[in-house]
Amino acid sequence: MDGQEAEMDGDDRRYRAPALEKGLDILELLAREGRPLTTSMITQKLGRSMSELFRMVQVLEYRGFIQQAPNGQGYVPTDRLFSLGVDRAPTKSLLEIALPVMRELSMAIGQSCHLAVRSGSDIVVVARMESAEQIGFAVRVGFRRSLLNTRSGAVLFAFQEPAIRERWIAELPSEVTEEQIETFRRHADLVRERGYDKARSDFTQGVTDLSAPILRGESAEAALTVPFMQVMQPVTTMDNALKQLRAAAAQISGALLASDSRL
Repeated sequence: MDGQEAEMDGDDRRYRAPALEKGLDILELLAREGRPLTTSMITQKLGRSMSELFRMVQVLEYRGFIQQAPNGQGYVPTDRLFSLGVDRAPTKSLLEIALPVMRELSMAIGQSCHLAVRSGSDIVVVARMESAEQIGFAVRVGFRRSLLNTRSGAVLFAFQEPAIRERWIAELPSEVTEEQIETFRRHADLVRERGYDKARSDFTQGVTDLSAPILRGESAEAALTVPFMQVMQPVTTMDNALKQLRAAAAQISGALLASDSRL
């Protein structure tokens, strides 16, 4: 089998490919860390030897999945995996439908907006539309953060079936406490009841995050979020921005449903 092992395992996997798994471990580690890691640091954190991982790192760099950080202090992920994910048909159709609506929303409320989807135990921003105003606040495409610590994450979790929720919880990092999970569950229940999330940003003073679900059927495919920035002469009020945000999310959801029905 081209040098790869195939064996029955004690867990649910029937086949194993150790070389592939090592490469995936490296990618997942670099994505989680959010800072450059040297090959030595990678081997230490994964509990592997240098001889096991040295060639893996070199191949991943050659294939464009990781690269040296600008300061030369280690490796960081590139956006190649992100680009491959965006090229998937469901994500591509989502963006094709959402971007024109996001542009109209941003123009109408004088604020930026962004679209986020789930990636493992995180959310990742896959699209944004900046405000046409001279001053605004925008989140970069590719930004990722734990589901538990974002309005987008709460919205995505809130609008899932119970079995999906439990699977997402099981995939959270081991350092997440039961208290954090229970707090998140209670908040998600509130979000589902009212149909949106709204809270002051814990990143930037003067910004309130407004977020609504993009639904595909009964489940949230994405979260549309407006980081509403307080300015002296706003184009519209926060309440009106929330109303228009929810209408935009509903418009995208309806277009996704119509698109699916034509397939």
